[in-house]
Amino acid sequence: MHDPSKQNAVDMVNARSKTSFDVSAVRNFLRNGDANWERHSRLVQILAEDPVFDKSRRDFITREERYYRGQRMINRIFELQEKHQWTSEELNMAISAVDEALPIALHLVAFEPVFRMQASPELLTKYDALIATRGILGCYLQTELAHGTNVGSLETTATYISETQEFEIHSPTLTSSKWWIGALGKTATHGVVQAKLILPGGKDIGPHLFFLQLRSMDDHKVLPGITIGDIGPKVMMGYPAPDNGFARFDHVRIPKGNMLSKFAQVTKEGKYVRPPHAKLSYGGMMYIRSSMVTGAGWTISRAATIAMRYTTVRRQGERGPDGLEIQVINYPSTYYRLLPILAHAYVFIELGRSVSQAFASLSARLAQGDTSLLAEMHATTSGLKVLATTTGIADIEVARRSMGGHGYSVFSGLGHVYADYVPSATYEGDNFALDQQVVRGALKSLKAFLSLVSGRSLSPDAVSAALSPSTAYLRLLLPALPSNPSAIPKITESRWENPTDVILLLEWRAALVVQALAKEVEAHPSESVSGSVDAGAVQRAARAITDAFVAARVGTMIQECPLQGEAGKAVKGLYMLYLLTSLESGLVDLLSFGIVTSALQQPGTQDVTLGLRHAIKALCEVLLPNAIGLTDAFGFTDWELHSALGVSDGRVYEALWAAAQREPLNAHEVTPAYEESIKPILQRGQRLAGAKL
Repeated sequence: MHDPSKQNAVDMVNARSKTSFDVSAVRNFLRNGDANWERHSRLVQILAEDPVFDKSRRDFITREERYYRGQRMINRIFELQEKHQWTSEELNMAISAVDEALPIALHLVAFEPVFRMQASPELLTKYDALIATRGILGCYLQTELAHGTNVGSLETTATYISETQEFEIHSPTLTSSKWWIGALGKTATHGVVQAKLILPGGKDIGPHLFFLQLRSMDDHKVLPGITIGDIGPKVMMGYPAPDNGFARFDHVRIPKGNMLSKFAQVTKEGKYVRPPHAKLSYGGMMYIRSSMVTGAGWTISRAATIAMRYTTVRRQGERGPDGLEIQVINYPSTYYRLLPILAHAYVFIELGRSVSQAFASLSARLAQGDTSLLAEMHATTSGLKVLATTTGIADIEVARRSMGGHGYSVFSGLGHVYADYVPSATYEGDNFALDQQVVRGALKSLKAFLSLVSGRSLSPDAVSAALSPSTAYLRLLLPALPSNPSAIPKITESRWENPTDVILLLEWRAALVVQALAKEVEAHPSESVSGSVDAGAVQRAARAITDAFVAARVGTMIQECPLQGEAGKAVKGLYMLYLLTSLESGLVDLLSFGIVTSALQQPGTQDVTLGLRHAIKALCEVLLPNAIGLTDAFGFTDWELHSALGVSDGRVYEALWAAAQREPLNAHEVTPAYEESIKPILQRGQRLAGAKL
């Protein structure tokens, strides 16, 4: 008799045998070099063999227990760092290898970088070493009960008292309570607080950053004048270990030097010294947003790996020539969903590196007083944060659904990934609000560009110099071009492999969408950008702008891909799939502005998008044999994925059975609920029915 559970392993072996390239070469590329991969593997092995990081009971414990477990893991990681002399980079690798959010995260990604970027030399001298060694534990107190993304309307005040050279931190209303602050509930000893700076005489200067102690360094008790607690469990029990908290301040005094005053200062007399750029205080948020692109890539890669592996060994439905049901991955409805997810992961991982490098360059320039890149980084990271998180949330859910009913089991390994990742759409700026930042920046750039080129004949080099990478598409709106349909590339089915044409179509989409929006705004000068047109215009424009920017970067990634031979061909194929599916997702705009009609119209064809869809299907069929190899290249161990459906050997049903045996309800053949509830129900029913079995 055929045993499907044994067939699983055979199917996985066969799938791997179809890989046409050296998986280690692609793996080293994704992991940023062989040395990094070796370090990662060594760190993962240490964690996987340590009982503190055992995951076998994780899905069965309470939220309170998850917090305590999270703290034990953090403590153990720092013990291991000291034992093995890990560098700060290795420490971050180890923390990233833990597949759940930990309370220390906000110290590392928000508190520490914000403090270092904006603290005065005096504060740095006093606290930097303590922060780096976790001699104090920090949090970043920005969001309030009534305001989050709208930082300008935060209510917490920091009033300067010139007589005592102090700031008084105060929560004047219930709604000014700090809320959602990671690590604040029970962990942090110190924090950076975003509060409205109030000068003597009552002048409100707007939000600024202040450093203050929250808890005693002797017994961890909350300091006088401060009320702190945990805000409670999150949706779908996501983020169970982090103690997101609330805080209220009752006229808490801190020294004048505790203002983060690298850029903006208050003199002893209470005079305000303005920073060189109004958005310098956004540096912390931009840092977090810049890291979210790579983070999205690795999160999506988990979902892609698990779903690809399971659908490769799961057989369902029609029977093939061998008499067995067809592997689910071979159905077009499955690979059409999963291969684009794989492409997203590859693109975001590589794109995230370049964004992080750009942010490092920005930070170096800011340290020298150069703010020329600040506006560009703000617009770029806002758009990429929206794109990466929106895509990631959707991709995790698509991957889960592709696995059918078993995808709903916690043992699939995707439920907690989704629950932990879904809030990314609203933290560090609500995605819809950030879209407005992207569009405002684009409209400002368009106005400046058209003013520059008006009545002038500029060379291509001069045009390029006038535009930033995120606004390069605006070159298409030079006066000589918009009415010239020949500027839009003509594409036939045989030319879909040309990324230049696809990128140009995405750039035309961005250019025409922004141009149309600018005209609407000009026609309604009294209204806001979001109120002057239809309700979805800002979101469509922001997506078009970001898609154009990313498409140009993907074009560069294709040209500069260091992988050769079959490995290069496979990775470039994923990059191309990203471009084609981006074009497909923007078809409403492409059709609305006639871009697709002029570019793709073929004689006797009513559906002008058919060639695009044929190209996507054809590329998916080329990529499909390498799907397992491309997911293996992420390098995940079974310990990292913690998924019964994503086990590397393909024995998914055995793994699922073993996982179910750990369910605490199975510890008793007769449940304790029998005597308390089930037995009375049965007896009542039998009595009412007048019969006893």
